[in-house]
Amino acid sequence: MLKKTLLFFYENWKIYTFLIFVIITFLSLYPLKQQPSIPGTDKIHHLIAYSALTICIGLRKPSNYILLILFFSFYSGLIEIIQPYINRFGEIEDFLFNNLGILIGLTLGILINKIIIKIKLSN
Repeated sequence: MLKKTLLFFYENWKIYTFLIFVIITFLSLYPLKQQPSIPGTDKIHHLIAYSALTICIGLRKPSNYILLILFFSFYSGLIEIIQPYINRFGEIEDFLFNNLGILIGLTLGILINKIIIKIKLSN
């Protein structure tokens, strides 16, 4: 089961990455009726979202993976700049956690890639 799941994400990394990108964009730019009453509780969500975004890039490591990582970092900063204009908080801490998530996802993807290579070699 794990083997099939890993191979699925390995083969469909572009679709997965695009879907996560669209979901992050929608959730980050959807206007809120009121601001959350407890600031700072969303940092783990940023970390998880951006880790999910980049895990498949680390998994496949396409030839342009560094450009993709830089684009996602820039894009996350752009979102933080736009958010105050649509009744959201734009915070430097969010940007930092986004980038930490990018690095964690990339690292996990690279480690999982090594597992997949071992699986393929064992067959």
